[in-house]
Amino acid sequence: MIFWLASYPKSGNTWIRTFISTYFFTEENSFKFDYLKNIKQFPHEKFFNDDLKNINQAISSWDRAQKKINRGNQLIFLKTHSALVNINKIPFTTKENTIAGIYIVRDPRNIITSISNHYQIDFNQSIKFMTNNRKFLINGKNRENFANFTFLNSWSEHYKSWRENKQFKVLFLKYEDLENNAFEEFKKITTFVNNIIKNKKIVDESRIKKIVDSIRFEELQKRERKYGFPEAVEKNNRKIKFFYLGRKNKWQNILNHQQINMLNSVFLDDLKKLDYKV
Repeated sequence: MIFWLASYPKSGNTWIRTFISTYFFTEENSFKFDYLKNIKQFPHEKFFNDDLKNINQAISSWDRAQKKINRGNQLIFLKTHSALVNINKIPFTTKENTIAGIYIVRDPRNIITSISNHYQIDFNQSIKFMTNNRKFLINGKNRENFANFTFLNSWSEHYKSWRENKQFKVLFLKYEDLENNAFEEFKKITTFVNNIIKNKKIVDESRIKKIVDSIRFEELQKRERKYGFPEAVEKNNRKIKFFYLGRKNKWQNILNHQQINMLNSVFLDDLKKLDYKV
C-alpha cells in the first residue's frame, strides 16, 4: 500500500525523505543522497506506460497507476506535491490505494523566498504562485507530456485538503517544529509509521539521533556543494542551489513591509489556524 509523504513545494518534504529513506530502508546511521531513490515521486512519467497528452488523460490515469504500484502488496513510500482533491470527480487517491500519509506544512511567508529561488521568480510572482487556486506543475523539459501533472491549488487549500482528509490517517507536522526539536519530531514520525505498518520493533532513539545529526541543514548543504544534488533545478545551464537558506530564511528580515502586510492579509485565517504569529 502507498504511504504518502506530502507537502506544498519547498515546505520540507525532502527533509522528511532524508530521514525515512535512511531509517526504514537501510541499517546505516548516516544519510546519503542515493537513499532518496527509495522514495519516488508521484505523479511521474515512470509510473505510466505512454505519454499523457493532456490533463484529462493524466488525472484519469492516477487510480490505474496506483493500483499497479500496489500489486506487489508491499509498503511503498511516495513523495507528492499534489493537493488531495477530486478533479472532474476523479480523486487523486483513495483509501483503497493508500495506507496513510505524512504532511508537512510551513509558514507561507518563509515559503516565498524558497519558491522565488527554486523557480527563479521574484517575490511578487511567488505570492501569485502561492495564491493561485488553479496552480499546477508539469515537466518543464517535455511540456507535451502531462504524466508529471501535479495539481497544487493555492497554498491554503493545499494544506487543508490533507489536514481535513477523513479517508485515511495523516500525521500533520509543522516545519518549524522540525527545526526547533528535530529529534522529538522525527521520533514521532518513526512511531507513527511503525503503528501504521504494525511494526513491533522498539523505536531506536540512538539511531534516530545519529541520523538527525547527519541530515541537519548545514550537513545537507555541504553535501550538495561537494556532490551536487540530483533534484536541484537547472536554469540557464546552471544548477540552482536546493539547500538554500535554512535557518537564515526568516521572512521578517527578507520581505518588505508591503509584502509582509499582503501575506498577513491573504493568509490571516490560515496563520491563526496554524498558530503562526501575525
